[in-house]
Amino acid sequence: MTTVNVHFLPDDVLTTAKPGEALLTVANRAGVQISTGCLVGSCHACEVKITGESEPILACLQAIPDGRNFIEVQVFNDPTW
Repeated sequence: MTTVNVHFLPDDVLTTAKPGEALLTVANRAGVQISTGCLVGSCHACEVKITGESEPILACLQAIPDGRNFIEVQVFNDPTW
């Protein structure tokens, strides 16, 4: 099975994941904290940026993409969550 290398910034944590695996699950397994609120995309607390993509994504709704062997995820934690 194909795996994807996932690099979380600013924590500089590198882990592997399977395509289709939930991004929040991968982050949690790697010990990376991504703020969450509603877990359905309404609150935008889990907004992250994948390097090379033009728009931020919501980690609660995003799965690890297929067809790539590496992604870099910029995490922006809001201390109010």
